[in-house]
Amino acid sequence: MTALLNRLTNLFPLWILLGAGTALIKPDVFTWFGGDAIPIGLGFIMLGMGLTMEVDDFRRVSKTPGPVLLGIVLHYLIMPSTGWICAELFQLPTPLAVGLILVACCPSGTASNVINYLARANVPLSVTMTTFSTFVGVVMTPLLTKWLAGSRIEVNALSLFRDTAQVIVLPVVLGLVVKSYLPRITRCILPAAPLVAVIFIVLIVSSIVGMGKERILNAGPHLLGAVFGLHAMGFLFGYLFTRLISRDEIVARTISVEVGMQNSGLGVVLAKGNFTDPAVAIPSAISSVFHSLIGSLLAAVWSRHAPKN
Repeated sequence: MTALLNRLTNLFPLWILLGAGTALIKPDVFTWFGGDAIPIGLGFIMLGMGLTMEVDDFRRVSKTPGPVLLGIVLHYLIMPSTGWICAELFQLPTPLAVGLILVACCPSGTASNVINYLARANVPLSVTMTTFSTFVGVVMTPLLTKWLAGSRIEVNALSLFRDTAQVIVLPVVLGLVVKSYLPRITRCILPAAPLVAVIFIVLIVSSIVGMGKERILNAGPHLLGAVFGLHAMGFLFGYLFTRLISRDEIVARTISVEVGMQNSGLGVVLAKGNFTDPAVAIPSAISSVFHSLIGSLLAAVWSRHAPKN
């Protein structure tokens, strides 16, 4: 059963692609999943992340913090700046530009852990980076969004901070508590948690794609090019800078994935909760499709080529 669950989880890029494609053709298959269901779904995803963590993870980081710190710094330098550049370069209308900048300022997504596993990279480093990127994002996501998008639209950084903290910190801490004090329950839940997270990611992304079908089709190549450019540059520069600084191929591959993949579900929740125009959430939905596909392609290539340091 565990092997089957893992196999289904590892096919998550396929589920994302099928879900988004179906939503564009027949939106009502997924648009029922909206309103409060989206933040609740993200809460379950973050709860699952908390169940995979241990207090010892934080102690290990204190012993070898270099790669983690490097990855987090690169993540919050490369992605927000690239998001702003792509929004300007592709001349996106204000709601879509703000949405692109918002998702670019989000922390790493839990899907990066799956991609790093498939790529045979450093999974413990990936999980640790995702964890710390998530906690840092409670502060960095609102501040960077306010700074980069504030000239285009009114951005309430305090509201973004509150929502980010609620969606991230509470479920993750709850997961940590459950794992620490209810180990039997955790052992029962944990095998299915990654697949549950994948299901909720697909529902969130497909719902937003379905609801924004007309805006997506009208934006066309400009929006798709901007989102693709954001993630392609994230993967590329994350790899190049890490390879240059650390000279460790495995670390470079791991950080490349962590930089290039965003918590798009968080972007959707923050967009829907803090901006009146529903189009702000659309780049986050498309983001999930593109970073999953690019990450899966890299994983397929890297898994077949042993690193040469």
